[in-house]
Amino acid sequence: MAETTPAVEIKDLVKDFKTSFRKQMLRAVDGVSIRIMPGEVYGLIGPNGSGKSTTMKALLGLVAPTAGHCAIFGKDSLKVDSRNDVGFLPENPYFYKHLSGAETLRFYGKLCGLKGKALEERVSELLALVDLEGARDRRIGGYSKGMLQRIGLAQALVQEPRLVILDEPTAGVDPVGSRQIRDLILKLRERGITVFLCSHLLEQVQEVCDHVGIICKGKMVKEGRLEDLISIEDQTEIVLKDASSELISQITALVAGSAGASLVRTGKPRTTLERIFLHETKGDER
Repeated sequence: MAETTPAVEIKDLVKDFKTSFRKQMLRAVDGVSIRIMPGEVYGLIGPNGSGKSTTMKALLGLVAPTAGHCAIFGKDSLKVDSRNDVGFLPENPYFYKHLSGAETLRFYGKLCGLKGKALEERVSELLALVDLEGARDRRIGGYSKGMLQRIGLAQALVQEPRLVILDEPTAGVDPVGSRQIRDLILKLRERGITVFLCSHLLEQVQEVCDHVGIICKGKMVKEGRLEDLISIEDQTEIVLKDASSELISQITALVAGSAGASLVRTGKPRTTLERIFLHETKGDER
């Protein structure tokens, strides 16, 4: 039976900050609402300064909302126990550079109450998951940026969270490392772990997310299922395999009975998440 309590529920979130200029208030987040069900991968995208990080911080209880409400699996985000089921990877995680990968995970495991055989098994399991078994005894100071992000994701998973929050997980990572992290996110989804992802890499978001929200100037300007967002509503496409130019010109009448051609799929042609993003944030003046 599917769980009905949302993994994440943000209702009408507002966050104001004081500025030094005439003590005016800056509204960083303005009435944002997000609902993520268990097992979903949700991508929040937006320009720099759009309110993405503030929204995540409010969800994690790191900042108190000016108005609105945030909850994790039905628990108020301002209460400490709401974070028992959460793993978090910040944009630039900090680690003790003199520790090895295994020692780092062992350290965080002990903080979460693991010890003995259970701790060692968890460390080995996580190193295998993030493909760092070969670097388990190498000092963190010698890790590449991609390896650091992967060990960061491993430490976020130490306590077996039901929700993982990732803030720009591929920032500064090369294409190979970025693909490895994308594959890790897909593995988390296969395990039924909910993922809340903040990223500026639109192609990556389009590859892994079930739902997407576009935030601009503190407001949610577009939100919904990825498949619905990238569908062009007033168009339909027909894709043929091995079709001749004559067949294409008579497509409606001939496709069903024409030898040598097969209908691959029908449906709505796709735009890209990047085009929607630029349109909704007024980045495409055309």
